[in-house]
Amino acid sequence: HVYSSLFICWGANAALYHFYGVDKHIMDKKLSGVYELEVLEKSSHLLRGFDDHFLMPQSRFTTVYPQDLTGTGLKLLAGSEETGAVVFVSPEHRQVFVTGHPEYDDRTLDSEFLRDQKAGLNTPVPVNYYKDDNPSNPPMVQWKAYAHLFFANWLNHYVYQETPFDLGDIN
Repeated sequence: HVYSSLFICWGANAALYHFYGVDKHIMDKKLSGVYELEVLEKSSHLLRGFDDHFLMPQSRFTTVYPQDLTGTGLKLLAGSEETGAVVFVSPEHRQVFVTGHPEYDDRTLDSEFLRDQKAGLNTPVPVNYYKDDNPSNPPMVQWKAYAHLFFANWLNHYVYQETPFDLGDIN
């Protein structure tokens, strides 16, 4: 039995549509870079230990507006005006949705940018990623501590602590 599922990026969009009927919105241009998110639910165990604002890589052509979550029972934990809803959870924490990429390593955005450039796509330089926003400079890694804390919090609290001792108690 799986007590809590974590859906990231396309998986978050697919699960959001499948379970709640909420569709994504196509953006005018690709959202690419490392964006500042605001913690909107400071009592969340998932974001325990986070500052009021934190950074997370984003790489997508779609978004979820916070108002899309109205009436779903989902609770928005973090996002921004620029990124939309990024981290949100179901009422019992059985489902965790992340539209960004806390799992990205140092060079993932760089690889995606170079791939898109080689394909002739007019994608923007990932913001707040290269020093001085110049792709000839190395990436500035500013999100890893939050990423590790996020995954540790999810595993510790939502998976380990909230999973019933007797798995037969899971509905």
